[in-house]
Amino acid sequence: MADTTSDTGGPEPQRVVLDAEDISRALTRIAHQILETNRGAEGLVLAGIPRRGVPLAERLAKAIESAEGIRIPVGALDITMYRDDLRTQPTRPVGHTRIPVSVDDAVVVLVDDVLMSGRTVRAALDALGDLGRPRAVRLAVLVDRGHRQLPIRADHVGKNLPTSADERVLVRLAETDGSNEVVITKPDPAHEEASI
Repeated sequence: MADTTSDTGGPEPQRVVLDAEDISRALTRIAHQILETNRGAEGLVLAGIPRRGVPLAERLAKAIESAEGIRIPVGALDITMYRDDLRTQPTRPVGHTRIPVSVDDAVVVLVDDVLMSGRTVRAALDALGDLGRPRAVRLAVLVDRGHRQLPIRADHVGKNLPTSADERVLVRLAETDGSNEVVITKPDPAHEEASI
């Protein structure tokens, strides 16, 4: 088990559950599943949910292009104003939705790094609905950790990681974090006691 430093300066135990090679294999598998479900790349649009869903969508598009020889449209779907925790969370900057084609009658695959409660996906569905009327919407996630609060299920999952509610799943990508790995961390007990 690797150790990192927590906010309190002490070690925060972390366990690497996916390394760069594992992430690459998972994304290749997801890309092939998407193609199989869609029966090819025709009409596909990938919409990454910022922050890490966008580079994951780009990687999936490259894997699909490698398999099919077709570059499919990739965009970013900002969900900031559709979140149901706007009143309870610190103010977040509003991002920009950039989807290069119409979503009307397209098969849109929402892409995110971690699926947990389902609230982010619900917000993404609301945001997507304001852009048009897709023929179908599917969900691809690198990690599904359970703990659903809404009846939402991913169509394509890189890795199912059963976790406890107090654990954190951190996805690190080269594009956003400088490395490629998925780690599970537990809270630092000393930090928990200090905040009581």
